[in-house]
Amino acid sequence: MPITDLAIRNAKPREKAYKVSDSGGLHLLINPGGSKLWRLAYRYGGKQKLLALGGYPAVSLGEAREKREAAKKLLLDGRDPSVEAKLAKIAAASSAAQTFDVVADELIAKLKREGKAENTLIKVTWLLSLARPNLGKRPIAEITAPEVLQVLQGIDRRGRHESARRLRSTISSVFRYAVATARAENDPTFALRGALTTPRVTHRAAVTDIEDFGALLRAVWGYDGQPETASALKLMALLFPRPGELRMASTTASSKPISSRTRMATTCGSRRRAMTRSFSPWSANVGFAR
Repeated sequence: MPITDLAIRNAKPREKAYKVSDSGGLHLLINPGGSKLWRLAYRYGGKQKLLALGGYPAVSLGEAREKREAAKKLLLDGRDPSVEAKLAKIAAASSAAQTFDVVADELIAKLKREGKAENTLIKVTWLLSLARPNLGKRPIAEITAPEVLQVLQGIDRRGRHESARRLRSTISSVFRYAVATARAENDPTFALRGALTTPRVTHRAAVTDIEDFGALLRAVWGYDGQPETASALKLMALLFPRPGELRMASTTASSKPISSRTRMATTCGSRRRAMTRSFSPWSANVGFAR
């Protein structure tokens, strides 16, 4: 006869452990110490086996019966419920070990092996440090879009709109790496497109008038501030490099005199290249800072 919840609550411990049976092999083992443990007796491969289903009241009578039915379905499929339970525990432990921090660190190590520029690595590391306090210890496969959005909105509300957008992209790269290495099913940041404030871009008017351009060059050559800044302004006018390229530039030996050619070896992001520009002899007075 099936047991009732009232009968379970009223069951008292005895000198020896005893069973209170339900149906279908399900029973409650009551130990002398007072603990009440659900067990399921079944046969598999011609052998009698016992499956632990948890303790009462953490696992209610209804939940124990649901677990019994799930075990029966496994038996119908030719699978041993005890083996399946062990595999589930192993999978759960493995999933818990694959946290956001672990995958993020692996991604950074991968970027280093690929020879990414130091500045790129510093930027990625800094961006991920903004997400680690909230997401770091969470299993990567269990992180949801609302969790990521909460992190991003915390930055977005402080007016750091561009940082929030870049962080979303960086977090996305972590999830894409997790998907590629079979540790996550999808990238939750994909659903967050359009959820952040779009930074307002201020466009600067270009100097297109020849007289205004001449005035700009005279102002550059007349600048009497720091020598490094003066040299940089002049090189900007002569070489047209990106600001990041100019900051990372260094002079190198060249087969031609310095008065006719200056060679700048630059590193920008993951792109490495040597940029060469020729100028007339008068440009040697730029005085490129070493």
